[in-house]
Amino acid sequence: MQFLLTAVNAKYIHSNPAIYSLWAYAGDELQPFIGLAEYTINQQADEILGDLYRKHPDVIGFSCYIWNYSLICELIREIPKVLPDTDIWLGGPEVSFEAKKILSEFPMVRGIMAGEGEETFRDLLLYYVGSKKPGEKIAKDCKYACFSEIPGLILPEGVAPVRDLPKINELPFPYKKVFQFENFDNRIIYYETSRGCPFRCSYCLSSIDKRVRLRDLEQVKQELQFFLDKKVLQVKLIDRTFNCNSAHAVKIWEYILKNDNSVTNFHFEIAADIINEEELYLLGQMRPGLIQLEIGVQSTNQLTLKEINRSTDLARIAEVTECIRNYHNIHIHLDLIAGLPFEDFDSFRKSFDDVYAMKPHQLQLGFLKVLKGTGICERADDYGIVYQSRPPYEVLSTKWISYGEILKLKQIEEMVELYYNSNQFTHILSVLVKSFEGAFEMFWQLASFYEEKGYFIHSPARSSRYQVLLDFVLCKVPEKEELFRELFTFDYYLRENAKSRPAFGADLSPYRESIWSFYQKEESKPEFLQEYRNYHARQTMKMTHMDVFFYPVWERNVERLERWNEAPAFVLFDYKKRDVLTGEAATQVVFI
Repeated sequence: MQFLLTAVNAKYIHSNPAIYSLWAYAGDELQPFIGLAEYTINQQADEILGDLYRKHPDVIGFSCYIWNYSLICELIREIPKVLPDTDIWLGGPEVSFEAKKILSEFPMVRGIMAGEGEETFRDLLLYYVGSKKPGEKIAKDCKYACFSEIPGLILPEGVAPVRDLPKINELPFPYKKVFQFENFDNRIIYYETSRGCPFRCSYCLSSIDKRVRLRDLEQVKQELQFFLDKKVLQVKLIDRTFNCNSAHAVKIWEYILKNDNSVTNFHFEIAADIINEEELYLLGQMRPGLIQLEIGVQSTNQLTLKEINRSTDLARIAEVTECIRNYHNIHIHLDLIAGLPFEDFDSFRKSFDDVYAMKPHQLQLGFLKVLKGTGICERADDYGIVYQSRPPYEVLSTKWISYGEILKLKQIEEMVELYYNSNQFTHILSVLVKSFEGAFEMFWQLASFYEEKGYFIHSPARSSRYQVLLDFVLCKVPEKEELFRELFTFDYYLRENAKSRPAFGADLSPYRESIWSFYQKEESKPEFLQEYRNYHARQTMKMTHMDVFFYPVWERNVERLERWNEAPAFVLFDYKKRDVLTGEAATQVVFI
């Protein structure tokens, strides 16, 4: 008897904590009856179907989310054709809130495990093992005579008794044994130290479970140490608001700081406006790259925030973000959501500019997803929200924003991803934005330029994006061509130790002798390149880069970017020393 727990992840680097948690909770006696299978939405349905057929399980359980449900629907229509004797069960947030409708649409599905599934799955598996192999010792542990008696199940014939939420400290650590046979190299590990959320955001499923259950801190420390000992590259905590309990958050951050292995990165989703000074001080002590923070701002429209039940101190978010950014040790990710109630195009423009001014390392411009079971789904008609019928149920229009405006925001989102979140154009954008009414206007006009040139259809290669952006700049501020060519050169070499000179770079021929003399001097008596003392000058030249600039382009203050004189500054780019947060090469200004 095999019950195959099946996950379809958004990307290969992702993992699925749900199936590991169910497997771990089943216990040693039942684990031999469980199989684990993980795929991605980038695979063809036929490829996954073929693999499921070769495994030939007695039962398949799918973990359903908005990103994989469409593909899972394809699979469950085909599975009975090739595995007619295999039962199909569904679980996860995508199927827990309209279970009866789903079971009516898919009569081949045996039932749905609603809500948190660890105990429900274990009882269901006990029933299968007992009924398939009567007489085995394990069968006597099953106390249910039929599916309809097992709490937490929703069946075509009716709803079984409701199951209470499990005690979080009784849930076993899902990774201790699974690491022995699953390959987690270069994958993100998801982990939770709490369940539930104290906040009531009407667009979020976490608002349904208002009880916050904290895992025992001693357990958490042991489990974090497991990740540290395994030198996992990234652990992403899925606690909905990690710092909703300050004492809990502080103890965990203190442990991570004390036991840092110089490899593992921890990702936390936090509410910035409730961070206190003790937490801020602690965050300032972290190794660069040890943790990263995701902060949901969503909107700066006070009417919108009130309507979606968010009590947010925007001034405090800005203050905390600036403080953490100035530590220069933590990657900060800020979120916005387009399509919320009372947020029209102009209001969203202001929200965007407000959040952009906080200077996050990444600005996520997302779109409202009308999730089943949420308050905003229940009031969608009141708000005039029109959204996709298929997952991810993304907003198409509302009373306040049209579909055409949503499409324009989609284009702006792509510009933000390519030119801001890539961290490849930091100095260029910090100067360019001064030539527009605001950041939103800059990206809006850039999106219009892309559309005019047909670049949304024929997307430029990564190496060509510099030239495309320069073409846009020269259309908008041609009088600053000399300055921007230097800014482009500076940003380009911050990340690329390029072998060929970009077209926008100045001619270095007049300075070759001075640059060569500098490297020869460094070879005999290193001052700027101590770590290259064992290399010949020509080798060092290939491993680093030196360029000339007549503007102080390494400065981010636009008022100071005046051309000083005819004698250039030489800037040395050291690619052995890169910024952990941005990937930028270390730079030194050298006056030769």
